[in-house]
Amino acid sequence: MINRELIRIKVVQLTYAYYQNGNKNIDTAEKELFFSLSKAYDLYNYLLLLIVAITREERHRVDIAIQRAQREETELPSQKFVYNKFAFQLEENKTLHDFVVAQKLSWDDDIEFIRKVCNQIESSEFYTNYMSSESDDYETDRELWRKLYKQLIQNNTDLDALLEEKSLYWNDDREVIDTFVLKTIKRFSPDKESGQELLPEYKDEEDKDFARRLFRATILNADRYQQYMSEASRNWDFSRLAYMDVVIMQIAIAEMLTFPNIPVSVTINEYVDLAKLYSTPKSGGYINGMLDSIARYFVNNGLMMKTLKERDNENSEDSKDKKNTTKLI
Repeated sequence: MINRELIRIKVVQLTYAYYQNGNKNIDTAEKELFFSLSKAYDLYNYLLLLIVAITREERHRVDIAIQRAQREETELPSQKFVYNKFAFQLEENKTLHDFVVAQKLSWDDDIEFIRKVCNQIESSEFYTNYMSSESDDYETDRELWRKLYKQLIQNNTDLDALLEEKSLYWNDDREVIDTFVLKTIKRFSPDKESGQELLPEYKDEEDKDFARRLFRATILNADRYQQYMSEASRNWDFSRLAYMDVVIMQIAIAEMLTFPNIPVSVTINEYVDLAKLYSTPKSGGYINGMLDSIARYFVNNGLMMKTLKERDNENSEDSKDKKNTTKLI
């Protein structure tokens, strides 16, 4: 589940924190990196457990409504949603159960939030259409929860605030983790029953090694990488760079030089996106040009054996340097 996109985000966060903290111990910082990544996996399981918690609250409501109907001899309420086949399978999932017990995860202390989401679900068009439909197949049940998650959970500001209170590590993880939850919902199959596999913490040992090597290369080679930045683009004034820009480019350089199988275009695109997220409004365009120049410097000086796209004359470094009279602050 912890993919390279999430790893890059965490390496940016932890590298920046490493330089901000007085105690610069790389072993301690590396442990913090992997603890942060493990908290992302906690969040993945916690959001799956949210579906279970909502289902249980709805079941409680229906049980009360059934008792009332029996006393008053009125029509019994439908139990279609509370025994939704996908949600019931998730509730019975052995992997999720074992994980939440081991990590002591629970939504029991947040019953008011759960009730609010239940009310939103019951008022939604998806729920109304589902309850009035005669469809009673697994695919319909699973698709309902995919739609409910996207509409009512994925961009829920109350949930954002609640999760921020529970863990500072979860502040920037939601967007990525939500995609994994939705992917998991789509992967569920009725024939797997309670043994349905969830996404593993790491796809393989290679991704975990990627995190360790990227972080260590960034920190241990910082002086050399910053020297490369200066040599590759002499016409830029580094004293006026946002500090986060320097950190992001330093990590990008570490990736270029440490992982020969990752194309330069992939590396540049990933860190341009991170610059847009974590630095100044103009940082994305600036870092894009800088990293392209740095990559060409590496190839021209035999420091990196990767293929680069031909650069248009109008986008050449000399042309850009002439146009760039304004520097980022």
